[in-house]
Amino acid sequence: MAPILSHMLIVAIVALSILLMLVRPRNIPEVWWVGSGALLLIVLRLIPLRLAGKAVTEGSDVYLFLIGMMLLSELGSEYGVFDWVASKSARGARGECTRLFLLIYGVGTLTTIFMSNDATAVVLTPAVLSAVRKAKVQPMPYLFACAMIANAASFVLPISNPANLVVFHQGMPPLGQWLASFGVPSLCSIVATFLVLRLYFRKDLSERIEEEVEDCELKPAGKMVLWGLAFVVVVLLTASAFKKDLGLPTCLAALLITAVISIKERASPVKLAKALSWPTIFLVAGLFILVDATESLGLLRYTQMALEWCKSLAPSFGTTIVALSVGVANNIFNNLPLGLVAGATVQATHLQGLLAHAVLVGVDLGPNLSVTGSLATILWLLALRKEKLDVSAWDFLKAGTLAMPVAMLASVAGLLAAHAMFGN
Repeated sequence: MAPILSHMLIVAIVALSILLMLVRPRNIPEVWWVGSGALLLIVLRLIPLRLAGKAVTEGSDVYLFLIGMMLLSELGSEYGVFDWVASKSARGARGECTRLFLLIYGVGTLTTIFMSNDATAVVLTPAVLSAVRKAKVQPMPYLFACAMIANAASFVLPISNPANLVVFHQGMPPLGQWLASFGVPSLCSIVATFLVLRLYFRKDLSERIEEEVEDCELKPAGKMVLWGLAFVVVVLLTASAFKKDLGLPTCLAALLITAVISIKERASPVKLAKALSWPTIFLVAGLFILVDATESLGLLRYTQMALEWCKSLAPSFGTTIVALSVGVANNIFNNLPLGLVAGATVQATHLQGLLAHAVLVGVDLGPNLSVTGSLATILWLLALRKEKLDVSAWDFLKAGTLAMPVAMLASVAGLLAAHAMFGN
């Protein structure tokens, strides 16, 4: 096959696979479109089997991290931790919707920071919906809080978003450097997103809560899960502080906690294993193949050239352009494939400092613009549909058009301030 024709076929297959992943014709899951595209590249010999295998193995740390976090999320769901937290938040609101919104936003922030954005979007959301339905209040402000804080707080720690591992998977900064670089921008993102949502839903949040939510008691197994989560956080922060990969510690710690609780409760862990979203793992593996196929064509040189051009600009201007461009691009390509491309570009250009940090902020925060921006937001939407609640893409875009740019600009200002203070 002529090189030009094979290159055109690779581009067409990759583009079509990502497009179908986003559109999901006939509600066929994303993994089938991405997996079919990756398999087609191999069958047509457009990508060597050796390169495909290398691409899949490159993501091992991400797979292990996802498995560990999904297992912890299932433990929290199975033993009522998230229902208990949502119930406590509803009772702590004392009849005020504004207080309930603040409490749920705070819970979502902590869940995202220490359990990743997928846990907030997928597991916390149904618990919050159940609580607000019992309180008989308009659910949209609290559900949007879950969706948007899942992205707004996702760069507080390396463990807060699998995309962080994708972007920096070969050069993860140590924990101290990470906090110095992203602590201030994360705080700006969290506060700015809260203020925009608080203003956007001000009418709904001005109402009173008439129905008191019943107290939800946390059983001993649930308390064990909480202690287990604390243990995992300590393990991951320690691994991050020593600049170690996070996937294996996450997976091993989650397996240990699962074994202890299963033995204590005399429960089979098979149910938990079956509940894990294994298609998500295969989806990420397929995306690694698609991105490596694209990289083999040399197309990444265009993104490298764009970053090199931004390096020639004034720091404040270049950082803003990178963050906003990457952020908007998330909503065209989804942050998983874009994060892989961005990570490969950062590594190829040996980029460090402000622009590299702006790339990560764009990948993590950009998905707050639309429902197609990240896997977490798509999963949030699917979780709501299971509960017979439909949020249209237009409804999300109306809020996202306000929330994402404001939070992005605030985060860029935070990046610049952190760079001035710490010089990272």
